[in-house]
Amino acid sequence: MTMIYLDHNATTPPADAVRAAMLSALSDCWANASSQHGPGQNARRAMGAARGAVARALGCKPAEIIFTSGATESNHLAVRGLLAAAAAGRGRVVFSSVEHAGHLRLARALRKQGVPVDLIAVRADGTLDVDAAVALMGPDLALISLMAANNETGALMPVAQVAALAHAAGALLHVDATQFIGKQPFSFAHFGADAVSLSAHKIHGPKGVGALLLRQGIALEPQIMGSQERGRRGGTENLAGIAGLAAALDLLGGADGIAAEAARLGTLRDALERGLARALPDAVHVWAQNAPRLPGTSYLRFGCLSADVVLNRLERLGVAASTGAACASGSSAPSHVLDAMGVPPQEALAAVRFSLGRGTTAQDVQYLLDALPPLLAPLLDEEAQAARQRQTAAAIA
Repeated sequence: MTMIYLDHNATTPPADAVRAAMLSALSDCWANASSQHGPGQNARRAMGAARGAVARALGCKPAEIIFTSGATESNHLAVRGLLAAAAAGRGRVVFSSVEHAGHLRLARALRKQGVPVDLIAVRADGTLDVDAAVALMGPDLALISLMAANNETGALMPVAQVAALAHAAGALLHVDATQFIGKQPFSFAHFGADAVSLSAHKIHGPKGVGALLLRQGIALEPQIMGSQERGRRGGTENLAGIAGLAAALDLLGGADGIAAEAARLGTLRDALERGLARALPDAVHVWAQNAPRLPGTSYLRFGCLSADVVLNRLERLGVAASTGAACASGSSAPSHVLDAMGVPPQEALAAVRFSLGRGTTAQDVQYLLDALPPLLAPLLDEEAQAARQRQTAAAIA
C-alpha cells in the first residue's frame, strides 16, 4: 500500500530536479570553491550561479545571503550574532511564546547566560498578541525574533506590524520563515524584517542546508569563524546542498506559482476539515481555524482521543501524520504552542496535525474522509460514555 504523506510541515520529499542538481554538483563541481586552481574556480562559478538563483527567487541581493546548515543554525546565528553586534545598552531579546521548540531552547540558554529575554503572548487562536508586543518595546531592546508561520497551528504572524514596532524602538527584527517560504509569496526586499531564516528541506530540497538573509549594512558577529560567506559563517560551503536549495526554489514557480498552489491546498484542507466535521459531528475541533493560517495546515483533535491512538489508526490506513512538531514527536508533554494558547492539557494531548503538500491530491483527502471516521466513531462513543459515567459518579458523590 502506498503511503499517503500528510506531514509536509515536518519535511518534504526531495524533488527529482533537486536530486539532479545535487548529483551534477557532486559530479562536476566537487572541488573546494575557495581553491585557486581550475576545478576550484569551476566550483566557485557554480556557487555564484546558485547564489544568484537563490537571490532572484527570494527577492534579495546575492550579498545578503549567508548559506548555513539549516534554519536552526540560521536562527542561532541571527539571534546571537545580532545581539553581539548590538549597540551598548541594547541587550534584551524578545521571542514569541510559540516559537519552534528548538528556538525557545535558545531563549532559555540566553537567560542562563544573563541575557534579558521576554516572551510575547499569543491569543486563543494562536496569533500574536500585538498589544503584548507593544508593552515589551523599550530603549534596551536589541532584537525581536518571531516566526512568520507557526509550524503546528499554521497561524500567520503579523510580521509587518512587528517590524514597524521594532524599528520604531530602534531594534531589529529576525523572522524564522521556515514554514512560510514556499507556501506564501515572499520577497525579502518587501518583507520588513532585517534577517530571515529558511531551510531547504521544507520546500522539497535537501536536509542539512538553509540560509540566513541579512539586510545589507547590518552588523553581525559570526558564530562559526572562518573566511567563507564574506566572513560571516566559516566552513567549506555545501555546494551540492546549495545547488539543491536553488533548484527547490526554482520549482516553486515564483509568486504566481506559490499563490496557485496555496489556493489548491487551501481548498483541500477546507474539504478535509468540513468532511471530518460532518462525519464526526461535535467531535472535531480545529485550532486556529478562523485565524489567518497556512493553506495546507490543519491542527485538530477528535474529542479527547489520545493523539497516539489516532496516529495508530492512521498508520493502519497508510496515512502519515503527526502530533505537531517533528522534534517533539513521542513526547508525553502537551504542545507548548497549545499551552500558550490556553488549551487544557487533556485536549492538547489529543492534537493531531495534517500538513498537506505538493503531492497531496483530492483523492488522498477523500480516502481519509472515507476511511478514518468509521475507525474513530466507536472510540469516540466509548469516550462519551465514560465521560457520562464520570459525571454520574460525581453527582452521586
